[in-house]
Amino acid sequence: MSHKLIKRGRLMLAVSGLSLAMAATTTLAADTDIGPLPKLKTDILKAELGKRLFFDNRLSGDAAISCSTCHQPEYGFAHPDALSPGYPGNGHFRNAPTLINSAHKGVWMHDGRLGTNLNDVTREMLTETYIMNMDMRLMQERVKQDPEYVRMFKEAGFGEPSNGGIRNAIPEYLKTLTSRGSAFDEDRMSQAAKRGMDVFKGKANCVECHNGANFSDNKPHNTGVPENWDIFLNPMNHQAFLAYGLFMGVENIYNLKRDAGAHVQTHKADRSDMGKFMTPGLRELNYTSPYMHNGMIKTLEDVVDFYNQGGGEDSHKSQKLKPLMLSDTEKKDLVEFLKALSGEKLTGKEFVWDAPYPAEYEAYANWRHIRN
Repeated sequence: MSHKLIKRGRLMLAVSGLSLAMAATTTLAADTDIGPLPKLKTDILKAELGKRLFFDNRLSGDAAISCSTCHQPEYGFAHPDALSPGYPGNGHFRNAPTLINSAHKGVWMHDGRLGTNLNDVTREMLTETYIMNMDMRLMQERVKQDPEYVRMFKEAGFGEPSNGGIRNAIPEYLKTLTSRGSAFDEDRMSQAAKRGMDVFKGKANCVECHNGANFSDNKPHNTGVPENWDIFLNPMNHQAFLAYGLFMGVENIYNLKRDAGAHVQTHKADRSDMGKFMTPGLRELNYTSPYMHNGMIKTLEDVVDFYNQGGGEDSHKSQKLKPLMLSDTEKKDLVEFLKALSGEKLTGKEFVWDAPYPAEYEAYANWRHIRN
């Protein structure tokens, strides 16, 4: 056999081997498209400081609410109401999302407007008028006056209490809020849940948008979720909606009767980006109902029905959504799989600060009813 034929044969074998390797890699990627979350390194002292700050009412303008007011541990660090409570004397126009696994995300908020890091998210939640309405200078002085904070900041390596230290300590605490002990992660799903995973990855094709370890593609989509009219009929909710829309430059905000969603980022002239919201993660769903950006869907069964019919009605609904034609058994199995993505409740002392705080400030139930 000539050297040319030998070389050609070797090349064909090499190409064939490469093709097989590529096929194996492709199959592996498809099989591992969803899986356990990676472990995060945390600084224990910084996280403990962040925990105390997270549950401290003094970090809000009138010292009446804390981060945990809207993100309650027993509800998966979300809130059981369709719309988040917001600052006292005010309302809100969106559902409070879970903070579990928030440290694993690259984009935050239902409209995806924050995508740098959790330091930015922490700052906005503290200072936004309709959320915690906190002046950062006042917050720093309040924290400085607490000897316990002075000690904890120093031990955590931050020096004296500062705004920068607060914005770094809370995200360090949020790193500890990572899903653990789910049937999915521990490979102990029921047979129904396993069948549901096959539906999830196959016939229903949920995995097209709900993928990765946190079950989200981190992209905005319009699925036709119906509007929550409490946003527009309740003046307290509506004023928060208007304040946010004006700040984000939403056009014709006073006449708008829908949540602009990711439009606040792209501002398309034809408004085809209206009603797009970031794909939420699917972990801890057992604790975080109601669902969607505005809390309009109450149960997991209702969520599956919603997508089985191809989503809701919207002229700009994503073309990805089509009726799924799932049988009753397939729908039940899919719900069982979604339930298997929830793990242990994060309500122990490792996650919740239960020691008392100094009673330094009088909190008003509603500042609107107090005379200056």
